[in-house]
Amino acid sequence: MADSEPLLSLDGDPVAAEALLRDVFGIVVDEVIRKGTSASEKCHYSIKKGAAFLGLGTDSVRVVKADERGKMIPEDLERQISLAKAEGAVPFLVTATSGTTVLGAFDPLEAIADVCQRHGLWLHVDAAWGGSVLLSQTHRHLLAGIQRADSVAWNPHKLLTAGLQCSALLLRDTSNLLKRCHGSQASYLFQQDKFYDVALDTGDKVVQCGRRVDCLKLWLMWKAQGGQGLEQRVDQAFALARYLVEELKKREGFELVMEPEFVNVCFWFVPPSLRGKQGSPDYAERLAKVAPVLKERMVKEGSMMVGYQPHGTRGNFFRMVVANPALTQADMDFFLNELERLGQDL
Repeated sequence: MADSEPLLSLDGDPVAAEALLRDVFGIVVDEVIRKGTSASEKCHYSIKKGAAFLGLGTDSVRVVKADERGKMIPEDLERQISLAKAEGAVPFLVTATSGTTVLGAFDPLEAIADVCQRHGLWLHVDAAWGGSVLLSQTHRHLLAGIQRADSVAWNPHKLLTAGLQCSALLLRDTSNLLKRCHGSQASYLFQQDKFYDVALDTGDKVVQCGRRVDCLKLWLMWKAQGGQGLEQRVDQAFALARYLVEELKKREGFELVMEPEFVNVCFWFVPPSLRGKQGSPDYAERLAKVAPVLKERMVKEGSMMVGYQPHGTRGNFFRMVVANPALTQADMDFFLNELERLGQDL
């Protein structure tokens, strides 16, 4: 944490208390517009929700610009930190993302870690979606620099398809930080004189008390599949996403939002009535209405369930996430054929 002036006594003044919180705490996070739904909600909702739960207030979350591919711009991170300090705030946390929800972008962690190191800030990496890529020797370069993070969130129930819910928080700290932060020393539940190493008891280290044994799902899956099996699962998802992209390019009426670097394949389906009319003044407005109509049709038909969303200035487009290990190239062909069939009269 950066140096700050000595804290003044609040004397029970709620207004002063709120002002102090706003002055002292400034969370610097990635402007993940690829995870938001509008210009006013550019950060992933969980970041602002976390700030609200902690009592910091959502105004304490500062946004950092992202490039056209949805990656955090380290130079703007540096600028935001300087602005926060100039305003009297004390930045303490930077949240980067490895595998964003919409575009599947990976932030440049090495450069971000350099900024955090210069300013003494905690670096947290939201690798809930993309963290499993570390299991692939072929694709793990996407997370270069993640070893420098202070904390990492990872959801094996996403790309690895472990049973819901299966989430992990990985910490670089080895001083039993979670227990020091959350421990309440309830002796009637967490006895310290057991016959085994009580450090194995996680109950007093987390926010909730009773919970399912999430780690058992990951352990059983890893035991059954092995490291190579999980690596093949990740590599297969990448390969199938690439197959879908190449097939999509061969067909009329399909337009990529951008070349994917992950398994998020984002594209527009341009129906027959709009093909060749990209220069029309109402083209973007009419194209944005296509995905909701096709989504309704596929759901009522019972043939598929594929999401869509707007993104920044881009109108609604489909986001096909290729993660299910049971998917095949035939399924990708069916997906494209079905979209053509459902949209042939639009």
